[in-house]
Amino acid sequence: MVAKFTCSFFFKTNLLVVFYALLVVGCSNEFNQSLADSGRNETLGATDKIKVLNIGSFHFGETSDAQKTDFDEHDAQNHAEIRHISQLISRFKPTIVCLEFLPEDHLGMNQAYQAFLKSPSRLDTTYGELSMIGFDVARLNNLSKVYGIDNHMGYNYSLGDFIEQSADLENAIDRDTYLMLTNEPFKYSKTLKALNDRYDQLSLLEKLQVTNYPSMLDYMLNANADKLFYVGIDDGFEGAEQAAQFYLRNMKIYSNLNRIKMTPNDRVLILMGSAHTAMLREFIRRSPKFEMVNTNEYLVD
Repeated sequence: MVAKFTCSFFFKTNLLVVFYALLVVGCSNEFNQSLADSGRNETLGATDKIKVLNIGSFHFGETSDAQKTDFDEHDAQNHAEIRHISQLISRFKPTIVCLEFLPEDHLGMNQAYQAFLKSPSRLDTTYGELSMIGFDVARLNNLSKVYGIDNHMGYNYSLGDFIEQSADLENAIDRDTYLMLTNEPFKYSKTLKALNDRYDQLSLLEKLQVTNYPSMLDYMLNANADKLFYVGIDDGFEGAEQAAQFYLRNMKIYSNLNRIKMTPNDRVLILMGSAHTAMLREFIRRSPKFEMVNTNEYLVD
């Protein structure tokens, strides 16, 4: 009797184990299939997103930015290079051009753009890369206006340097990392260091290519904001609070982009300083609305 019961018990138990195993496998397969279907749906859905060409540039004219590049916006050779670059970018066929000026300056900037349209043989150097590249790309695509999406907020990206130079203050968070990012920003990238070492010898097109490398955009975020995460006095968050102002400014820039009425058929060119480009890249990359194209595909012959 005991033997029969034991046999029956183990038989039923084994059946339950087998059933449970089949159920788990079935659910797992169903889950994996759902993931696969979801991936396919996301890929298909991506074609409905608004295409964005997000280009970063150094500022051609005077700038208060942490990173500066010497550039003569009146040089004839530079003008010829800019014309060529505008032709390359125009292959994207933008229907909307967004530039680094305030929305409230829309009227004045577009008056300047209209004046350029009447006499396009001479580049407008008034607003640096915004008018030299931005206006010319808009003209080549027969656009009637350009859009400003900038927002101005003050913040002190030199706070860490100020503390380092002060006899009375001390960085209490992570001085070593801050100084490494300040003095050896390319310590862990031989490629970027090599490019940076010969940056001044590069053509304008090559400089824009380097500026838009993903790793260089990461560097721009570190140089303009993220290195402040390693800065603070005593138990304070002075560095993070300043970096937060930079992040907030770019959030507002992104909000200004979203104020513009668009359809899925629109193609948006954004031309801004590369630190803004780097931050916008983070927002656009996970957006359900936008899809970034590969910038450097439009910066090659």
